Amino acid sequence: MRILHVIDSMNPVKGGPSQGIRNIDKDLRKMGVFREVVCLDAPDSSYLINDDLEIHAIGPGYGIWHYAKSLSPWLIDNLLRFDVVIINGLWQYHSFITYKVINKLKKQTGVKRLPVILVMPHGMLDPYFQRAKERKIKAVRNWIYWKLIESKVVNNANGLLFTCHSELILARETFSTYYPQNEYNIGYGIAAPPKFKPDMKNAFLQHCSGFNSAEPYLLFLSRVHQKKGVDLLIRAYKVLADQYKNVPQLVIAGPGLESKFGNMIQQLASEDDFSKRNIFFTGMLTGDAKWGAYYGCDAFVLPSHQENFGIAVAEALACGKPVLISNQVNIWREIIGGAIIGTDDFEGTKTMLEKWLKLSSADRKIMSLNALQIYHTNFESLPSAQKLYNILNSIMSERNSEID
Repeated sequence: MRILHVIDSMNPVKGGPSQGIRNIDKDLRKMGVFREVVCLDAPDSSYLINDDLEIHAIGPGYGIWHYAKSLSPWLIDNLLRFDVVIINGLWQYHSFITYKVINKLKKQTGVKRLPVILVMPHGMLDPYFQRAKERKIKAVRNWIYWKLIESKVVNNANGLLFTCHSELILARETFSTYYPQNEYNIGYGIAAPPKFKPDMKNAFLQHCSGFNSAEPYLLFLSRVHQKKGVDLLIRAYKVLADQYKNVPQLVIAGPGLESKFGNMIQQLASEDDFSKRNIFFTGMLTGDAKWGAYYGCDAFVLPSHQENFGIAVAEALACGKPVLISNQVNIWREIIGGAIIGTDDFEGTKTMLEKWLKLSSADRKIMSLNALQIYHTNFESLPSAQKLYNILNSIMSERNSEID
């Protein structure tokens, strides 16, 4: 089976979709599935150097739509080499032009068999993006774009792929003219983390000037963005620091510190002496530094307002770390037992942190053991790869029987 992933960018800074493609590649290869990626990154992008996947970087894409005139001819020349084409993400040029090229190929004489076309929204059909107060203008823009373009991409594909059941259900609430031909919950797998080694801790500490490595800490590892609830986390943390003596240090790791919001939360964290001494901003962590941050923390925290899956959550579980998350992280139901769940507001975040502070060391150990088991049960890469393979194989068999 040959699969083509069409995606806007393979830059890991932009979140989980690119990492989701990478995570299960080795397992799929063992099953005889070979994949290629076409993206709108510049060919010399440094983050593409170490990939085992065959990646065709034909960008850069320009403007907010990430238009790239090179994508259409590339797709025309290459789409028919593949059994399955998966459009990863919506609202950008790459999804629109893939739909257009497929329609063009349908009309060409001599084209007997087109690939199966699937769309993987990666949470981009979540109703949050149409309902959030701060997104009113963008919501109107998206509604118009949906009516004119994206509804055709979604409804004319052979099916949609979702990372969890909650994402599948929520996608039905967003637009009234949402009529996908099929919906598939394929799950999401992550590769097992590398085993801990002392170099990981040292790599992490290089990003934390003034950090007390002998003291415990909570870890937020995600984009520094309003959607992620990091402002709620810092405000709740500061209030609890006035009430409890055993409040651990707090590490905020992720890209976005240079943004307006990033500057705001850094200012928020510098308003009192305790926060200055105990809240640390590392920027984006990768490799050993990232795994050192996970392995060293007491718990992982993500009070997000919307999270389609949360690869960082699964990575923390894989390292045996309890997670403190909001109920807007779509996989929260799957991780009960290894998590404390709160609402995505100040009181919910404060209550979630307070529950953690009040746990005994024995209860925290039980949560850690549960966390690791939850990873093995729900998020290991091999079962996820097998599930995707089974679904794709079934779709292709059904399509082929119809053609024959």
